[in-house]
Amino acid sequence: MAEEIQHTELVWSGKKKEIDRIPLPFQVIETVNESKADRDNRQMELLSGKKTTGKWRNKLIWGDNKLVMASLLKEFAGKIDLIYIDPPFATGADFSYKTRVNGEDVVKEPSIIEELAYRDTWGKGMDSYLQMMYDRLVLMKDLLSENGSIYVHLDWHVGHYVKIIMDEIFGKGNCLNEVVWYYRRWNIAARVFARSHDVILFYAKLAGQHIFKNLYILKSEKSSAQGKAWKSVFDEEGRRHSILTGESTKGVPMPDAWEISIINPVGLERLDFPTQKPESLLDRIVKASSNEGDIVADFFCGSGTTGAVAEKLGRRWIMCDLGRFAIHTTRKRLLQIKDCQPFEILNLGKYERQYWYTTISSGKAKEQSIIEYIRFILSLYKAEPISGFQHLHGRKAGRVVHVGAVDAPVTLAEVEEVIDECKKAKQDKIDILGWEFEMGIDAEVEKQAKATGVKLRLLKIPREVMEKRTAELGQVEFYDLAALRVDININKQDVTVEIKHFYIPHLDLVKEEEVRQKIKKWQDYIDYWAIDWDFKEDTFHNQWQDFRTKKEPSLELKAEYTYGKPGKYKVVVKVVDVFGNDTTKLEEVTIK
Repeated sequence: MAEEIQHTELVWSGKKKEIDRIPLPFQVIETVNESKADRDNRQMELLSGKKTTGKWRNKLIWGDNKLVMASLLKEFAGKIDLIYIDPPFATGADFSYKTRVNGEDVVKEPSIIEELAYRDTWGKGMDSYLQMMYDRLVLMKDLLSENGSIYVHLDWHVGHYVKIIMDEIFGKGNCLNEVVWYYRRWNIAARVFARSHDVILFYAKLAGQHIFKNLYILKSEKSSAQGKAWKSVFDEEGRRHSILTGESTKGVPMPDAWEISIINPVGLERLDFPTQKPESLLDRIVKASSNEGDIVADFFCGSGTTGAVAEKLGRRWIMCDLGRFAIHTTRKRLLQIKDCQPFEILNLGKYERQYWYTTISSGKAKEQSIIEYIRFILSLYKAEPISGFQHLHGRKAGRVVHVGAVDAPVTLAEVEEVIDECKKAKQDKIDILGWEFEMGIDAEVEKQAKATGVKLRLLKIPREVMEKRTAELGQVEFYDLAALRVDININKQDVTVEIKHFYIPHLDLVKEEEVRQKIKKWQDYIDYWAIDWDFKEDTFHNQWQDFRTKKEPSLELKAEYTYGKPGKYKVVVKVVDVFGNDTTKLEEVTIK
């Protein structure tokens, strides 16, 4: 019978045990809080191709956590000491959130990518949810170190199902606790007992080898002992008595039921993120199951509570989320931590696109693959393909269309070639579609348009294109690049950058009217902006930033910097709008 129990498993329709492990390289899209010396060292490494410093940077990754974890395996298999996840565990709108526009709350509905993730999670009910969790838990086990542990935060909807899956993946003997998080909140009368707790499943990679430090709860102030130590003594008749020694004790070993308040609705810790958990909850987990310097990971990071706590407790961290706004919220949160260590923001970017491209062009000649790729993008843009040109690929509503390459940004040289072909073909309106655009291209394109008389539009090909179902349903939207204008003033070695205008032409379609009603001035679109004063064509380095917070909702639109020596420098300004989308502007300055 014991053998039979050991092999008990949960079975659902379509259960698949083989997990895809497709490793893709990461793209670093921003570094934050890195010193000039460390940046210069990394630049030398980049040029030499040799890694010399080996200095750690914490990692905040935007993308599908299944792809992200598979890509982390090459470097981090068996190296992560603690994983905490708070996955979706109800069938509500897990990806909606509040953002503030001009001091008022606006509900941001899920993006198409997030809606697809929601469908993947719940599209086939519990079956698809369990497969989603199974895939990711297998990868997490591979990432855990031999002395590592994992905490999975759930509630009454799915906790019992996931417990059986974790027994299968980690082994029943590695289940250490079912922690109950109990919280007080205002409950509405209903025909059930008030639901006031979640469960957190605590498993070790190898029970007995796992890191664990006992935590203690001080005795109640009402207790007669109030944390004092007792000792046993025996009287003359041999009877034992307990007496106070006068010495203090650590308190009572912490039980597996934790009463921790939910975040105060008006507290500064609350970020209006729907799944945000209190830092005091993560503080217990991180302290109990990791040491200083250990790597702590959260692959459903939401508002970044795990990383914020790990940062404050001197741990290294890796966090990931599918939502762009979650990444933005987390970045702002980390920047408010005193002496926050350097971290980088990454995604799978062009490598994810390359992988997608190889899957749709498998077995086809290179030239034919390119033709089919262009036709596919044109069909999603609802444009008709045209032939006989090198750079003009389609036509829509009286405008010709150019489609940028799948694995490279649209460059200024490319735009110039498109314009030349337009003039030869006597076309004066062109839409250029690109996954990414060369930094600073918008200003140059504007100059080219004025000089040639060709009316140019730059439109971003969204990541949703890679989702087959989105394409089939015709739900892909191509958006104009946001318009950003800055003024730069130079006085000897002092430089001042000021944002003069910003406009988003691609407001979320569902909530566009609601948002527009809240916008009183163009500054209301901006939630955050940052500057790299010495861009070196590697990655954006955040050397200065300002952003809105609950405590300080106003925004400074001017920044100053003093260069140490004469020379030519590239200044890049990055703006993040109220929905988490970023726009960059490149300007060159000469310091004499």
